Amino acid sequence: MIEQIQQIDEATNTVTINSEKELEAFRLEYLSQKGKLNTLFENFKALSGDQKRDIGKPLNLLKAKLENIYQQHKLLFTEKTGFHDFFDTTLPVSAEHKGSLHPLTIVENRLCEIFFSLGFDIATGPEIEDDNHNFGALNFAEDHPARDMQDTFFTAEHVLRTHTSSVQVREMEKRIPPIRLVMPGRVYRNEAVSSRSNCFFHQIEGLYIDRGVTFADLKKTLYYFVQQFFGPGTQVRFRASYFPFTEPSAEMDIWAGTETEDARRLTKGTGWLEVLGCGMVHPNVLKASNIDSKEYSAFAFGLGIDRIALLKYGIGDIRDLFLNDIRLLSQFRGL
Repeated sequence: MIEQIQQIDEATNTVTINSEKELEAFRLEYLSQKGKLNTLFENFKALSGDQKRDIGKPLNLLKAKLENIYQQHKLLFTEKTGFHDFFDTTLPVSAEHKGSLHPLTIVENRLCEIFFSLGFDIATGPEIEDDNHNFGALNFAEDHPARDMQDTFFTAEHVLRTHTSSVQVREMEKRIPPIRLVMPGRVYRNEAVSSRSNCFFHQIEGLYIDRGVTFADLKKTLYYFVQQFFGPGTQVRFRASYFPFTEPSAEMDIWAGTETEDARRLTKGTGWLEVLGCGMVHPNVLKASNIDSKEYSAFAFGLGIDRIALLKYGIGDIRDLFLNDIRLLSQFRGL
């Protein structure tokens, strides 16, 4: 099957599409219900777990490539159709500046891209959650402090999710291992607002469930993310920690330095900024979603997108990300 994937990949490296008719022919050959890509996915379902692990990544990359080729050409032909009927192309261009993606969106897209290259799919879920998905199924005790009013925003019968781990629970309930997902989204906590913390922020939850998953797999995954995002030589450290839903648990810090006032304030003078919590998924969490904890093991991590953006772009105050100050946002045009 890997040979079929390679053959299609090579065949589409030099594909030329010069008309809408040729674009439709491309869709029928590769992306239609009876196309080559759908045939590969049908065959994929019959593979064993080990075979799926080897084939899944190149198959998903091929799918993304083919869909990208189709969408780019479709947009091109759409733009050409009737353009001169609606616009006078002899008029001078507008002096207005183009907009740009928000730095948090840029960071989130890049993170998803990195984990997608490792075979992780993307899932999302609701921001207003019930107690079970936000706490109970994640092994939080009934008297855990996170359930208190001073730590969580409550509605009449629900909570504003305090982490994207709630999406992890929803996906475990409906999927069969192996599972490899990242889950981006906004989360809310009743915390004091400061230069490094806010009452709402953005997370990416990561989850990998399979036979034989170890803490070494978790560390290798996170090291890869850091090297890909920040570049080779980025200093990282792990510290032992505690979370109800993982055991053992750790927090990961990235070296931000102490050379500037912003860096000293963000790191409280230590030079290290915590960016994520992680660990091996607690057996009770697997059992709550009817996954056999004796057969499967898993790791999970929750990564703070906002703090990653602060480090990446040298922004000294997390609140600056939400002021819509054009002086800041205009610096991200073209990224």
